[in-house]
Amino acid sequence: MNRVENAEREATGLRDDADGVGGAWRDAPCPVVVADRAGTVAALNTAAAAAFPGLRPDTPLRRGAPPWLTAAHRALTASPDCPAPAVKSVRGSHAGRDFTAHATLTAGGRRVVWWLIDDSELSAAREALRGEREQAAFLARASGELLSSLNERHCRETTARLSARYLADAAVLVSPGRGGGLPVTYGLRGADPVHAVVRADVRSVPGLTEALQGLPPTPSRWIPPDALPEWAVPPGFEGRVDSVAVTPLPGPGVPAGALILLRRGANRSSSDREEVFARLFAVRAGAALAAARMYAEQAGITATLMHELLPPRLRAVQGVEYAGGYRPSGSGERVGGDFYDVHPGAGGTADTLAVLGDVCGKGLDAAVLTGRIRNTLRALLPEADDHHRLLTLLNSALTTSRHTRFATLVLASVRRLPDGALLRLTSAGHPPPLIVRADGAVEEAATHGSLIGVLPAVHSTTATTKLAPGESCLLFTDGITEARGGPLCDTLFGTGRLRRALTGCARLPAEAIVERVQTLVADWVGPRPHDDMALTAITLPPTTRPDDVGRPTQGRLTP
Repeated sequence: MNRVENAEREATGLRDDADGVGGAWRDAPCPVVVADRAGTVAALNTAAAAAFPGLRPDTPLRRGAPPWLTAAHRALTASPDCPAPAVKSVRGSHAGRDFTAHATLTAGGRRVVWWLIDDSELSAAREALRGEREQAAFLARASGELLSSLNERHCRETTARLSARYLADAAVLVSPGRGGGLPVTYGLRGADPVHAVVRADVRSVPGLTEALQGLPPTPSRWIPPDALPEWAVPPGFEGRVDSVAVTPLPGPGVPAGALILLRRGANRSSSDREEVFARLFAVRAGAALAAARMYAEQAGITATLMHELLPPRLRAVQGVEYAGGYRPSGSGERVGGDFYDVHPGAGGTADTLAVLGDVCGKGLDAAVLTGRIRNTLRALLPEADDHHRLLTLLNSALTTSRHTRFATLVLASVRRLPDGALLRLTSAGHPPPLIVRADGAVEEAATHGSLIGVLPAVHSTTATTKLAPGESCLLFTDGITEARGGPLCDTLFGTGRLRRALTGCARLPAEAIVERVQTLVADWVGPRPHDDMALTAITLPPTTRPDDVGRPTQGRLTP
């Protein structure tokens, strides 16, 4: 045995004794400390001497061992017999390293052998795993909150609030500029987000121009906090900004904006791991913002187009009342294949043209053709005096288009007379209008014709009738008469039931007639599926209302 080995044995107390201490532990890669029941170090190997420089043989364990190991040894040897140690392993740190100490007793039971396993890397791995799990859970929650609404303002507020709570002390969400202003949303930890539009140059924040263009983010170490302009700091932010990070909010095709993250306090610069985490959040936030913005744009376009497809609000023209009612086939729809329009005559003296039609099909596809027919009819108003020519021109326009749908129409030209109103009624494949006389009698107009958009030529006959004060003409689509209901839900509402309902509508206002018919049909159908329904009432008001006869009142005077 050489001198180095002898010196090592003397320093560590490793001797070949009866307990078998020396030979078993001399070359152990982990620190090993042997102490007697009184807490005195009996021996330690080379790894223990290097890990705990203060430990020496024949000295108290507490002088060189960490407090947690000394306490564990005291708890282990508290029982005199020590048949079952109270502590077999314990965890603790020393000199920046994490250890797990496992205790065993020597054969004689007089000493305790502590094997200290360095599991610093395992602890770091566990901590990293815990951090990854927390980040994954946060990203899942953030995605749920961001995608819970397609409202762009809500998405901006959620992005700023989550960023200020989990990624930094404050956040500024910068949206693409609109009309010279720069929309920003300020997020401050513990406060509600604030929206503002600022007049600012994006070049005043390093990396912001690139982020708004969708280029890679600028690391925080490249952005001097002192160069941050005042508008880029949320109102109410206390203290100085010590770290700034700028990351883009990517969207599909075009960026949805950029995020400025602010931190304060010493040593608060963002680590590479934190910046990667911020980018992962930014991807989700950008997708949600882009989806909300796209939805808002599409909703605006839809509202503009829908405005032209919705049935118009009707009003009285030359003393004649016009009222319309429409109920689409789907509960969630606003437009469909039925429509009505009233076009006052030019100069206030020409005939007023009322149109009611039904396009084959339902929903948006039928509504598109409906809009085309309405626009075509508006363009053909100069031909309104000749119903047959107007229908011929409309039929030519529809048969030369690419669609395969057809339509039915009924036209009503109304001319105000001193003692009533003259009506010219023409049906093109449509149910003929019903005339409600002042005494309650109901007549069917003698008009019929062929469909529009099917054959090269159309055929139609025009009926002429006169309305006296208190009389009405009802135009309706087959969705009214073909509505199914009754006890077995298979009976049509039918023209007969409609005529009986109209007998009680004599001398009623146009709006009251429409409301009465709609209510009866709705009760008949109930919640069951049905076709589109549309109707238009043309009424010449009586000189006075029925309930005003015999007493002075202004009533509904006929101009």
